[in-house]
Amino acid sequence: MNWKKFFIAFIATFVFIFAFGFIWYGKLLHGIHSEVPALWRPEMDAPNYMSWLILGHVVMAFFLTMLCARYATGGAGAGARLGFMVALVYAGADFITYAVQPLTTKILCGWIVGDLLMFAIAGAIIGAIYKPSTSGA
Repeated sequence: MNWKKFFIAFIATFVFIFAFGFIWYGKLLHGIHSEVPALWRPEMDAPNYMSWLILGHVVMAFFLTMLCARYATGGAGAGARLGFMVALVYAGADFITYAVQPLTTKILCGWIVGDLLMFAIAGAIIGAIYKPSTSGA
């Protein structure tokens, strides 16, 4: 494993998914999340849980990078395909959450679309950075 490329891909992926999450889930879906306020922590408590939020993004970025570095060695396209497949796993978890929590279908759809976009783009980023060397060296 090329640890230098891995680390660069991991950091780039973390930055992307954290920014994507802030925009998609924190801003664009804020209104639909507000439809069921009893399910979420109060916004004033957010700073108390920021380290957990960051840790979650670090874990996702690290293991997606690990998967792509190991199994999607064909560049950005291969990374995007693997990221899309990982998003489908997340979609399964989203359906289960919808079944056991009183979420709206708008939240469910927003989460699934967000997962598909975020993981496919993150996989492409990893694939582009971690792509195999074209030189024979």
